[in-house]
Amino acid sequence: MKILLDTHIFLWAISEPERLSVPWRTALESQANQVYLSAVSIAEIMIKSSIGKLDVQFNPLDIADKSGFDLLDFTARDALLLKEMPFHHRDPFDRMLIAQATQNRLSLMTDDTKFCLYECRLFK
Repeated sequence: MKILLDTHIFLWAISEPERLSVPWRTALESQANQVYLSAVSIAEIMIKSSIGKLDVQFNPLDIADKSGFDLLDFTARDALLLKEMPFHHRDPFDRMLIAQATQNRLSLMTDDTKFCLYECRLFK
């Protein structure tokens, strides 16, 4: 299975894995799955760090690599979906992740209940 991590899932996986359900931890650790961290999440982490909303004392690229997560760039094709998406969710980072998961046929791992309002695959 191909899984795209929501930003908070990535942060939990690297700092508070006990917050992840057993099926989520198992999926993240399974060699059968390909797990992606989006450039969108890296941008969100860095922006929140720069404005003091998040204390980042690590390089997320290094941590993603050490965790076995593949990096996924946000493309122009991903962005095209944003125009047609309903505004169930106002967070631009989340909207970009939803578009990216939809465009690339990835299952999105998130704890955000608003994501189920969109037509994207969610990892449950």
